[in-house]
Amino acid sequence: MFDLVVRNGLVCDGTGQPARLGSVAISGSRIAAIGPEVGVDVGAARRVIDAAGLVIAPGFIDPHTHFDAQLSWDGLATPSLEHGVTTVIPGNCSLSLAPLRAEHREFLGAAFRQIEELPKSAFDAGLRFTWQTFGEYREAIAPKLGLNNAPLVGHSLLRLYVLGLASRDRASTPEELRALADCLRQCLDEGALGLSTSFVDVDHEFRPVPCRLGTLGELDALCAVLGERGRPLQLVPEFWDADLLATRIDQLAELSLRHQIPITFSPLFESRAMPGLVARTLERLELQAARGARIQAQMQTRPVDMTFDLRGLNAVFSSMPTWMGILLSGQDATRRAFADPATRKKLAAETDTAPMPLALSFSLAETRLTGAKGADAADLGRTLGELARERGRHPAEVLMDVSLAEDLDARFTATDLAQADEPAIGPALRHPQVQIGAGDGGAHVARFATCGDTGHLFARYVRARRAMTLEEACKRVSADVADFWGIPDRGQLAKGQVADLVVFDAATIDRGPEELAFDLPDGGTSFRFVRRSIGIREVVVGGESVYRDGEGYTDVRRGEWIAGRGR
Repeated sequence: MFDLVVRNGLVCDGTGQPARLGSVAISGSRIAAIGPEVGVDVGAARRVIDAAGLVIAPGFIDPHTHFDAQLSWDGLATPSLEHGVTTVIPGNCSLSLAPLRAEHREFLGAAFRQIEELPKSAFDAGLRFTWQTFGEYREAIAPKLGLNNAPLVGHSLLRLYVLGLASRDRASTPEELRALADCLRQCLDEGALGLSTSFVDVDHEFRPVPCRLGTLGELDALCAVLGERGRPLQLVPEFWDADLLATRIDQLAELSLRHQIPITFSPLFESRAMPGLVARTLERLELQAARGARIQAQMQTRPVDMTFDLRGLNAVFSSMPTWMGILLSGQDATRRAFADPATRKKLAAETDTAPMPLALSFSLAETRLTGAKGADAADLGRTLGELARERGRHPAEVLMDVSLAEDLDARFTATDLAQADEPAIGPALRHPQVQIGAGDGGAHVARFATCGDTGHLFARYVRARRAMTLEEACKRVSADVADFWGIPDRGQLAKGQVADLVVFDAATIDRGPEELAFDLPDGGTSFRFVRRSIGIREVVVGGESVYRDGEGYTDVRRGEWIAGRGR
């Protein structure tokens, strides 16, 4: 007798082959059989899911998340599971939560909160550091998992662990480099999937993160360790400049070829502020792929929106030094600056002349007021350009006026900063050197909703634009990701594979509207934006249902810690 049969659905098995009507039978945590004959006798299974009119697909794999902190208090990584995601890869961009010496917890907390834009109250309330090594970190997190966790170890954490705070100031010595390599080997042995690094991130003091003080020789030595195990490297390059990115791709190709490792970088954006960048990047990736290098760019499907306030530093003003200096000086200094006529004039002028931040298509005039409690609440949803014309002011002055009136607690949303050109995005998402990801789940929680890319993929690029088939889309977010990252026994529906699967309605699957939630572990002190799913009917992890549409989450916690296949 089978434990579970998902019967009479359209089976998209993750191979890209044509879907077929059939059923999937599960015994324990593994797929026992697939075929039209399975599940006809409902008495042969302890539980049956009727998938008539629905799609049965492998559980989706999200290759770029920052759920590191959230998994310590929420092993479901909500709302990822609701979008059909059964495996997440955190620890990206050089940042993980281990290995970490006790004396460096305060520094990492401040840096992590700043870079990933997590509220301090939630981070402090939900995260209890009880580990130092990566193995101890695994022991603390693994029992709570409701979905699979395949974490990377951050290069910045390795340097912090070996060099201490000197990692912020200098390169490693030969002796320290050997210790870094040994530390990476230990982390891989204790459960790290691979390594992440960054060439662009800055910490809470606006200083380069520790990995940026490492030399290319140091990175080469660490990639040699990855090559011993066949493990992947993830990194953040200079993604806003086509020439810099092409040069970085050439360097990465040499690392990939020398050490025979897969390398992925993120993000890759299509934006009005950097026309041609995606096409040029794909051309460079094709050139290096012809040499045998395994490099993939990560692209998210959804348009890039960003919600922000002026209570502190944010990426919207990253290319505006006057704004940056004021926002870094604290809220009292910000209030004084916004009230000073000379400073206001300088700030307004800077928004007209500064280059686009991080090459995003940012327009202050098109930015909308989306959060206000006082008199300005009547203008919610309107653009700063509209309000500026009515008030005879510059859009930046309206921004400052509303912020002052709301004691800096007004929220604004800039929309379509990138990835809004759907005709250009569709073909790129099918490119063999592109991986669908870079969604940043678990980070920037008060800026934008970081989940829902899978639903958006099916809704916009399968159903609406017909840029890819249903079978292609299922393969792109399951088997292709599992193959690249070396995630074993997942990504396809086949006998013997782990029974991670999602049942969804191909006619309605989508990302839901953005909602404001106060579900962080600080008792409602801070908020985040979330997107619930549309059309996801049931999600199975390790052979048991973890999420059901209309009922929510079950009590099942069958998630596994995945350390990768490697060589």
